[in-house]
Amino acid sequence: MAIMKSVQIMSESTKSFEDAIEVAVDRMSDSVNHVRSANVNNQSVVVKGGKITNYRVNLQITFEVKK
Repeated sequence: MAIMKSVQIMSESTKSFEDAIEVAVDRMSDSVNHVRSANVNNQSVVVKGGKITNYRVNLQITFEVKK
């Protein structure tokens, strides 16, 4: 039986929400092994001068804990 752990993180990108998600999963995969899922809890943007400058996502990332 696998034991799973879940953490909440925030990531951002100047390109898109999708890129912010990819950045988060890539970074988590560098830190922990066996990332299994990512659930987007919230999306937001940073606006400066009437323009979107950053896309932000709050994610719940689940990974398998080694026995």
